Amino acid sequence: MKLLFHAHRYADAIIDREPYLKQRFLEFVDALTGISDQDLIDDFYMKKTMHTARKTNFKSLTPSINDLLKQRISVIPGWECEVDIFNDTTGTVVNTEWRLDFACRDGFAVEVAFNHGEAIAWNLLKPVLASELNHVQKAVQTRLGIYVCATEAMKKAGNIDSASGSYEKVQRYLMPMMSQLTTPMMLVGIDAPKTFKIAKDTREVVMR
Repeated sequence: MKLLFHAHRYADAIIDREPYLKQRFLEFVDALTGISDQDLIDDFYMKKTMHTARKTNFKSLTPSINDLLKQRISVIPGWECEVDIFNDTTGTVVNTEWRLDFACRDGFAVEVAFNHGEAIAWNLLKPVLASELNHVQKAVQTRLGIYVCATEAMKKAGNIDSASGSYEKVQRYLMPMMSQLTTPMMLVGIDAPKTFKIAKDTREVVMR
């Protein structure tokens, strides 16, 4: 997949000068870029067949992106999937509400967000919670954030809900939330496939 990048609080410079962070960041980026158009097409049709058999709704590339990325990240030593931010022993914090998509300890907290645009601020805050000190006992401690989402072009080509957040829209949150988003973060935009799109009306793969 083709990716676009935007650095918040000089995250790119920090990654470039620290070998451990650079290695971890490249591992994550390689996992994303290693997903080919054919991988997406094959997984989309597999999921579509399953949903058709169950008579449930299915229309976009987002489940395929999520699952293919999880498959690749889960086999990289040092990376974890679906990571709790907190390790609260008081019972006041429900971990499912405070969970990262991926993390590597002393490295990156990662959110992959294809949900409604209203969730952008919350999704941006979760890597900050994982990287900063907190009054609640932490289960994972990270240093930087990675926020992955679709570009406007990918939303259209992948038949992703128009109300979902986008790479372009997330960038508009960074300056107003500068004081809240204290953790350096790399914003990663997944661009539209070069060879195909998902037709909005038929929900079928259309080759370009």
